[in-house]
Amino acid sequence: MSRARSRWVALVAVALGLVAALALGVRVLPRPDPVLRVPPDTLLVAAPRAHSRPVAAATRATTGATTVSLRWVRRTSADTGVPWPAVRAYGAATLDVGRSDPGCHLSWTTLAGIGWVESQQGTIGGRRLGDDGRPDRPISGPSLDGSADLAALTARSGGWQHAVGPMQFLPGTWARWASDGDGDGVRDPDDLDDAALGAARYLCASGTDLATGTGWSAAVFSYNHAASYVLDVYAAAQEYAQRSS
Repeated sequence: MSRARSRWVALVAVALGLVAALALGVRVLPRPDPVLRVPPDTLLVAAPRAHSRPVAAATRATTGATTVSLRWVRRTSADTGVPWPAVRAYGAATLDVGRSDPGCHLSWTTLAGIGWVESQQGTIGGRRLGDDGRPDRPISGPSLDGSADLAALTARSGGWQHAVGPMQFLPGTWARWASDGDGDGVRDPDDLDDAALGAARYLCASGTDLATGTGWSAAVFSYNHAASYVLDVYAAAQEYAQRSS
């Protein structure tokens, strides 16, 4: 077989392998920077419809650059079971990107769906989410050492990288999308107020309209290239949308 033909066969094999991996829900890349990629047709779902929308506070009810009505926060938390500091973080982030990127149409329930899948709203492993939006213990993902369905990503200091915080950002990705959601002058991925705004900006960076099924699926797919991930986020987001309707 000629060298050119061998190279072509190898490329086809790699492409087929990636398609098969996506179909099986394998995490090919965790937290890649947003690239407008069209997910497989089987992943196209209708965008979750949130009837309850965040309401901006008339006065500074919370510390931060963007404030959200505490009345809305408390009511939505009671209706959905999402801890109120998490609802505050998702609502404020939604209001923020709604002003900076109105064509994105991000819903707070999408952030809540991601927050549930990633860390159970910062409470995974028996953690408690504090009023300041920080879990009482840091959240660190598994070593990205190439085992099972994980990518192999080495850390600059040696060893393997870990995704961190309630929204599970890789250090390199956080460096690009780091945000100060609570206006305290610190951009901390372990603070859900900051992480939620970083995730919101990340999702909207794909340039899609998240009010459409195609746009929503593509944006969440960009957050984690896994079929099962998109469907899990959709299920959680839809459940929150129904509870808060």
